[in-house]
Order: sequence, then structure tokens, then C-alpha cells
Amino acid sequence: MKTHTNVLIKGGRVLNPATGFDQKVDVALMNGAVTAIDHVAGDFQPERTIDASGCWVLPGLVDLAVRLREPGYEHARMLESEMSAAMAGGVTSLVCLPDTEPTLDESGLVEMLRFRAEKLQQARVYPLGALTRSLKGEVLTEMVELTEAGCVAFSQAEVALANTQVLQRALQYASTFGYAVWLRPQDAYLGQGVAASGPLATRMGLAGVPVTAETVAMHTIFELMRATGARVHLCRISSAAGVELVRQAKAQGLALTCDVSINSLHLTDTDMGYFDSRARLNPPLRQQRDRDALRAGLADGSIDALVSDHTPVDDDAKAKPFAESDAGATGLELLLSLAYKWHLDSGVALQRALATVTSGPAAVLGNALGPRLGRTGQLKVGGLGDLCIFDPTAAWTVQADALRSQGKHTPFSGYELPGRVRYTLVGGRVTYQAG
Repeated sequence: MKTHTNVLIKGGRVLNPATGFDQKVDVALMNGAVTAIDHVAGDFQPERTIDASGCWVLPGLVDLAVRLREPGYEHARMLESEMSAAMAGGVTSLVCLPDTEPTLDESGLVEMLRFRAEKLQQARVYPLGALTRSLKGEVLTEMVELTEAGCVAFSQAEVALANTQVLQRALQYASTFGYAVWLRPQDAYLGQGVAASGPLATRMGLAGVPVTAETVAMHTIFELMRATGARVHLCRISSAAGVELVRQAKAQGLALTCDVSINSLHLTDTDMGYFDSRARLNPPLRQQRDRDALRAGLADGSIDALVSDHTPVDDDAKAKPFAESDAGATGLELLLSLAYKWHLDSGVALQRALATVTSGPAAVLGNALGPRLGRTGQLKVGGLGDLCIFDPTAAWTVQADALRSQGKHTPFSGYELPGRVRYTLVGGRVTYQAG
């Protein structure tokens, strides 16, 4: 990536959640890396100086669940708009899911996506390869070739893998080569509803997804992990029972990490309102006890990362009746403000809240990438110049028309959120500046 030779960020509160560093100091960047924090050399001559007074200077965010809609929507310039949304949200590294059209199951498609993303010189894109061809759950993909093309791990995205023999073989193969498998725990048969099972779904006449759809899948995954020694990342867990199973599995030494979406962390099934399709999500929004357990699990580290689960859905797909509308919501531009809101609402330590969108997901990604990851998710001397400058005193109202993403639908529409990204830098280069 092209970089500024010298950038000086003055007067900001520098926070590095990975180490707990929290001081009001200057930061110097040179050739895409952080060269000084506080002790800036007297002969340092910046090409650009940024006044960060009153703002936080943070590591760039790392988002583990983003849909860029490419390959498949090149004609709509989806990659450009969604990367622009990432910059506006302070997200400098993102993992994209393989449920594109066509599926990311061939090395050529992965290489094309990476080439197009790198050409934009914005967020660093880490693709997940499809675990099975066309996500059909029948034939394993060529994992070695996909890894060489740039895939960091393998996933079925939202497509549940019903055949446990295929899942076992996939985990065996991945374990042999040291690859990670990312799975959203949902039983293929129990998880066919559109809302969380409970009194509200029953009153609304909506097909329910019981908690057991998640926990049955988790039990199966954990048993196969024990048998194969595979490393697994559980994507977007949604229930109190699921959090408890994760705690138990980690205590037993399984090579397990997991994340939760901003939607499940803040909302409950009552936010569906009167069949509001903006709240048609996967996983579905559950009850308050589940939301409270997810918050507790994220606070104590049982859950490793908070993700946007960014899924741009067009107007036509959301205009259908609730049960027929496409699941998903935009989230890249909301991620940091919602992490901050969680800190304000729950009293969880600020550094912990910020860690869930920086060093926490970077560690998950590091487990998948090893030395190829580099130094993302931290703000330290010698680290990448991937930074976000955030004004915690600014408040903004989520308005569909103001979002950079082509996905204008979110259950947070109309919410007033705390804090606003002022600048985003990738590789020492300013890629976003608020107007």
C-alpha cells in the first residue's frame, strides 16, 4: 500500500487495549509503521500533522464477519462502497465470508478479490474459503490451493453442514495442515425458522429457531474437535446456553474461539417490533436473558470478539414480508460506536470494550494466519500504521441515507449513538477523514 512518508498525530489520548496503554501523547508514523509514541525525535519532519485533541487514537478495528458481495456484484461497485463503509467505521482489517456469487471455492476467485481489494488501498481483506464446494456440504474444497491464494480459514458461512461425516473429514483435513475452521453453530434441521423460539414468535406466527439449534450443533462440533484436534472459531453465538458451553469447552482445553454480533449484544426479539424486516437477522435476536449472558461472556473473555456481521441487503429483499425477507443488516459503520455504547451502558472497562474490536479479533485472526498476519490490532512502536482517531464526545443518529454502505437497512436506524470516527489510517495513509 502507498504510504505517507511522515505523519504526526498530536495531542490525542492513545489507547492500546492489548497492553492497557492509556496516555495523552503524540504518535509518529513513517513508511507505514508506528515509529514513535510520545518520544518523537526532534528532527522528525511530518508531511502531515493531525490534531487529535479531545480524541482517542486507537488501533484500527479488526472485523471478523463482513460480506463485501464480491465476487458477484462487480457491476454495482459493491466492493468500493463496502470498503468505503469500513473506512468510515475505522475498520482497517476485515474477514470476508465465502457465501458470494459465485462461492469462494476456487483459488482464482480468491486471487481476484484480493487483487481488487488491494487496488483500492483501503482495508486489509482476509478471505474465508468455502469449506465445501458451492457450500453444498458434500465435497471438500482444495484447502491447500485456497490457502496459497490467500484464504485465512474455511467456513460454511450461514449454510449448516448437515452431514457430520463430511464435517469430521473437514476437521481432520484442516487439523492435518494446521488450518482453522470457522463455523456458525446451527443444526441444519432445527434451525430452519426465522425468529427465536419463544412467546413473541408464537404470537406473531413466525417459525421459531430454538436454542437447541445452536447447542446441539455445538455439542457435535466439540466432540469432533476432541476426535480430530482441529482448531475452530464459532461465529456469532446467540444464546446464554451457548455461552456456557463455550466456557466449559475452553476450560477443557479445546482450541476454541468465538464471536458475537453487535445485533445480539444490544437487541432482543422485542426489537422486531411489528414485523420489522430490518430486525430479520441470522442468528435471530433472542430474549433478554440471552443478551445479558452474551454481554457477560464478552466482558469476561469467554467470547473473544465483537463483530459487525455486516450484510448489505437491498431494498427489494427487505420490502418482502418478514419471514420472506432476506436476513442481514449493515454494520461496519456502527461497530465502534456500538462497542463504546456497550461500555457506557454496562460499565465494562473501556479497554476491554475496545479490545473486543481490536486486539481480540486480531488474536483470532492471528491463530488462523500465524506469522502472515503481521502486527494488526495493536498500536505500538514497530506496529502497522493502521489507526483510527475517534471522538468520544460526538453523537450521531443512524440515518440510512447517510450510510456509505449500499446496505441501508439496520435495526439501529434512528438510534443516537455515541462517538464518531474522525480519521482512519491504513499503512500510515489517511484513507478517511470526516467532513
